[in-house]
Amino acid sequence: MDVRLKDILHMKKPHPCGGDRFEVLRVGMDFRLRCLKCGHEWMMPRAKCERHIKKILRDEISSEEHHV
Repeated sequence: MDVRLKDILHMKKPHPCGGDRFEVLRVGMDFRLRCLKCGHEWMMPRAKCERHIKKILRDEISSEEHHV
């Protein structure tokens, strides 16, 4: 799965605060995520995170600039 920095992940399961959208702060064997509702940050193993992703929301313009 192609997850990049600054992507917004819409997850199947919500965070305890009720938010279901998370910003990707770090990509590797683990993802560092930030809840967009409460701001809580944590690390999650890549395999577990990829299973729970419903949709990846990304700004295509900024991602094109990233690859130039």
